[in-house]
Amino acid sequence: MKAFISLDLEGLPYIVSREHLFVKGALYSEARRVATEVVKVTVEALHENGFDEIVVADSHGPMVNILPEEMPEYVELVRGFPRPLSMVAFAKGSDAAVFLGYHAKAGTGYATFDHTYSGASVDKLEINGVEVSEFLLNSYLLGSWGIPVILVGGDRRLIETDVKEFAPWAFGVPFKESPSRYAAKSPGMDRIKAVLRNGVVEAVERLKKGEARPLLTEEPVNVRLRFLRSDMADTAELLPFVKRIDGKTVEFEVRTVEEAYKVFELLTLAAAGVNAIVTR
Repeated sequence: MKAFISLDLEGLPYIVSREHLFVKGALYSEARRVATEVVKVTVEALHENGFDEIVVADSHGPMVNILPEEMPEYVELVRGFPRPLSMVAFAKGSDAAVFLGYHAKAGTGYATFDHTYSGASVDKLEINGVEVSEFLLNSYLLGSWGIPVILVGGDRRLIETDVKEFAPWAFGVPFKESPSRYAAKSPGMDRIKAVLRNGVVEAVERLKKGEARPLLTEEPVNVRLRFLRSDMADTAELLPFVKRIDGKTVEFEVRTVEEAYKVFELLTLAAAGVNAIVTR
């Protein structure tokens, strides 16, 4: 069997400072060690439970966070940014997916680093009228390929909201409990590793029983995106099929979830370009 893992940083244990999140951050090396340790115990548990092929998509920031020399020989590591389909690149053909280090969507209280895909540009993202987190966005795309998400490790608020509501079959592993955006309480790493190992066993059992299923949304897909600033919507509106709703909000409709993901990815990259120009 083949498993796919998507790794983010903000929902990992102990990650509470912006200095954890950037390549030149004072605490970035600590974040890399935490990320690598969490991924390593997860891939080992998956391998022990029947997955002989595992693809890990390093999916935060520049997407070079995991220490590659720590990965076992049966792991293929996806690195680098930008890349098509971003956080779920090379997932097609997998039997199941695991999300690690995932966080709550933008505007969520009591959640570390709450944001949706791009904290520098995205205020709110809706898919077919549902406000989505990165968990939901990525799950919808995987679901369109027939891939169920079987385990999510991350911020407790994400697990208690989107995961519980939309994918109750997925085993949730809370890595942190957040009293504010830049603070959190996390268990010790040995305890986290034990819960992850047990979680993988339970998640794989649910998969074998047919309890885990792909998360689906309707197609064609309606997307509504509210930016943080109006100049970003100005730029998005240059695409002829993108409709301006108000000063900061645009809307478009495409045939598939994969097309929606690609257009959304393009619009966030364009917003980053606008931001770079006006702040230069």
